[in-house]
Amino acid sequence: MIALSDISLLLLVGLMGYYYWQAQGVREIALRATRLYCQRENLQLLDDSIALRALWVKRDASGRWRLWRGYQFEFTVSGEERYSGRTVTLGRFIESIQVPPHRMPDDDRNLH
Repeated sequence: MIALSDISLLLLVGLMGYYYWQAQGVREIALRATRLYCQRENLQLLDDSIALRALWVKRDASGRWRLWRGYQFEFTVSGEERYSGRTVTLGRFIESIQVPPHRMPDDDRNLH
């Protein structure tokens, strides 16, 4: 006979597995968007990775509860200085990608 505690434990493990699977999907969406943003802005995404730094529950535009995730990434322009940026998701959608003010390298082509 299966005890209620065994069923509860199995359910908990299943829910944790489902959350991990969903979180990896959202992380891949955020990483892809961050790569595209860095390419468009002529930034180099360092380590080709992002790291989860914040997790919260927040309502989306239609009033449904979603997981809000804040990811941090590092980038460079010149290869000499590292800067930290942030990608925010709400559910499976990108809410924003933010980078701080950063130095742009001198471009001799613009001088002529």
